[in-house]
Amino acid sequence: MPPASGLTPASFIAQALSNPINAELLQRLKSLRLPQCHLTAGCLFQAVWNRQAGRAPDWGVNDHDVFYFDGDDLSWEAEDRVIQAVQASTADLGVKVEVKNQARVHLWYRDRFQADYPRLTRTTDGIDRYLVTCTCVGIDVQTRALYAPNGLGELQRGVLRMNPRFAQPAMFRDKARSYQQRWPWLSVVPAEEEGGP
Repeated sequence: MPPASGLTPASFIAQALSNPINAELLQRLKSLRLPQCHLTAGCLFQAVWNRQAGRAPDWGVNDHDVFYFDGDDLSWEAEDRVIQAVQASTADLGVKVEVKNQARVHLWYRDRFQADYPRLTRTTDGIDRYLVTCTCVGIDVQTRALYAPNGLGELQRGVLRMNPRFAQPAMFRDKARSYQQRWPWLSVVPAEEEGGP
């Protein structure tokens, strides 16, 4: 099902921004000037799979993930202030926007997911650690540059591979199964229980 032509950073961004909510979010988030702010995850890469499936670019998008990095204040109260500011700025869009300070993830991750998580040093560290390798993508809100540390080939081909930077076989299988239910042509590279390097 994937097209023969290669997916480039420019074509990826164009497909992601064909979802008008993504384009609007980038504009509004830029004005908030959050440090190292990226729009990331499914709201971006699902547009590629939806295009290949002949669906609207926003089909199946449950939320829009926003990552930023503030290592100066790791309190929940500081993060909540940012969350409230983003919600106020985007409430009229009628979509769910999930905002997370990547400097704080290590403080709550184990309680929520029963897995260890290191202290991160920048926003892109969080993008690097998505469960599925090809889904590690983000767009910098200030520059609109694409961050895609693993390239775009497997994303275009629909290859779901466990990310060796965060090898969690059970969580990977659940995530891959969820994607495959919505886009059945996606192929899953089986995760070994030992997981990654």
